[in-house]
Amino acid sequence: MEWSGVVDSSSHSSPELYAPVIPSNMSAHQTTPAISPPGSDSRGSTQTVPAACLACRAKHLKCDGSNPCSRCQSSSSECVYVASRRGYKGPRKNSTANPNKRHASDSPPSAGGGGESCPMLLGARVGAPPPTLPTFNPALSVPESPLSPFVGTPVPNTLQLYRTPYLNSANGAMVPANAQPPPPKSIPEQCIDAFYYYFYPGHPSVLPKAHITKIAKERNIEHLLAAMRWVGSLYIEVGPARATFFEETMRLLYAPDVRKDGFLVQAMIIAIVGLDGCRQNEKAREILSDAERVAMETGLYTRAYATTYGCGNPRMEESWRRTWWDLFVVDGMIAGVHRQTNFLLYDIVADVGLPCEEHEYLSGKIPRPMYLEDFDDQIFTGEERTFSSFAYRVASITNLGRMMRLPNSGLSPEESVDKIESLLSNWRLHLPKSKKDCLDKDGRLDEMMFQAFMINHACSIILHQPLSQLDSSPARDVTACAPHRAVDSGDNFNLHTRHIITAACEISKMVTYNVPITSHTHFFTCVLTLSSIVHLSKWALYFIHDEDDLRQQIRLNIGALNKLSGVWRAASTAGSQVKGVAQEIYRSRKAQQTNPNFWVGLTQEEIMSTMSADEGIMSEINLLPAAPESVLPPS
Repeated sequence: MEWSGVVDSSSHSSPELYAPVIPSNMSAHQTTPAISPPGSDSRGSTQTVPAACLACRAKHLKCDGSNPCSRCQSSSSECVYVASRRGYKGPRKNSTANPNKRHASDSPPSAGGGGESCPMLLGARVGAPPPTLPTFNPALSVPESPLSPFVGTPVPNTLQLYRTPYLNSANGAMVPANAQPPPPKSIPEQCIDAFYYYFYPGHPSVLPKAHITKIAKERNIEHLLAAMRWVGSLYIEVGPARATFFEETMRLLYAPDVRKDGFLVQAMIIAIVGLDGCRQNEKAREILSDAERVAMETGLYTRAYATTYGCGNPRMEESWRRTWWDLFVVDGMIAGVHRQTNFLLYDIVADVGLPCEEHEYLSGKIPRPMYLEDFDDQIFTGEERTFSSFAYRVASITNLGRMMRLPNSGLSPEESVDKIESLLSNWRLHLPKSKKDCLDKDGRLDEMMFQAFMINHACSIILHQPLSQLDSSPARDVTACAPHRAVDSGDNFNLHTRHIITAACEISKMVTYNVPITSHTHFFTCVLTLSSIVHLSKWALYFIHDEDDLRQQIRLNIGALNKLSGVWRAASTAGSQVKGVAQEIYRSRKAQQTNPNFWVGLTQEEIMSTMSADEGIMSEINLLPAAPESVLPPS
């Protein structure tokens, strides 16, 4: 919860004023020496006082500054001092021009520092005063009664007597002098914050934080909150609480009294992605199967579900649409990168509206939804329609489903590949200008378009790799995400080889976006692994003309896997396998280079470039650490 720093004044009944401090070596009726202007000789100057008391100020009479002053003492009145704001015009400009020049916001000098400054000046810090100078102490206040006859109305405790020290730096709001910093957040609250900061951008189906908090007060969604806490705990250090959150999530997902509805599906999606990233793939597939069954039984895949269970709230309706499509995307990603399932939801005839843009969802200004058939027919209808980034993500994963259904179509391998390549190319060619890259109109990363491009490039590698002539055997031990796929080598690069190399390079470029790499979906780990397999297979060739570019691409992938391994065990395993394969290729190339025939036909510059590139690649790969034990979930 954001701390505004503003305290409700109604919770305090007594008005708080600053009263002068009486030094311990002075009596209450002892007068204080007069104060000289800074830098002047006090022996021949006119005596001045820092401020008049309230009684003298009200009568416009001169005050001698004592405590109590002589006028209040003679009239038996209460003598009260309040910091005066008269004459203050804010901090002066160019304060660094003369470092010896005093300003109102400077701390009072020490007793032996020469001139003396009044701490009542607006902006002065309440520090240790000279022994003979009475100062204002914020800890002291005027008693609630009796009030001085010269004070017309009680001064509220939010009165800003010293503006600078008590100004809320976040929003400039006035705060009380005694305002305390917000209490530290509990570990569960920190985990929820981490969930929304890191995980939510990649899978934005749950309600925004403020709304999910409100829903939690109205009904039991503890299973959803438990899943959010567990996944959030993967990104921060919480100690033994992570295991507790994991066990709580698994228990509540299958609690006898849990309702089968959209909230349960949302909790399951979060758990599926978390488990898959922690390499508990079998458990992730079990929960995926259960989530698909709940979605079918509840009718989440129908247009009517959002309106029926949206309670007339457009944001809630949008959340249900996003839940179906996020489950659809997760099902497709698991099928594509692991090749262990068959993308079951692709065969379901769903008529759920496509999600809107993220800023529309967060603001609650939800437009009328469009549908997948509108997206597919937009070229032929001639209508100018704007689809969201989430819609392009759905369309991209739909192309993966079409590719996975091709083997039973009766087409030859080349014809099947050409058909899907047309879909992939058309997806890229018909992107509107605002969706040509992964940045939104404000230059910020659009995570939905990031995933849409990521899926498109991954599809290209999966589609063309079997027919390419790039021998994959050097990377046969990289199996963290999927089993090894054997590819026969050829003498020349054919069209399919160029497709996979291009896609692998595009995936490596995606690492360069200036955002925390861990804020991407976990499935980026497996797509990076696909890209690395292509790069390593290319590096194992006899001679490479673009070794420097290849080095940079491998370096990007290694760096990304290194960062992701701090959260996801899958990234650590993939990185370790990539490192092992790279070391094997490096040793093999070193052995080949001892043969003089290896360098035949190469110039001295090409020889030095090849050797330098090999050494550079290995120096980067050796930086990849093992996975920290703290990120691993309970076995």
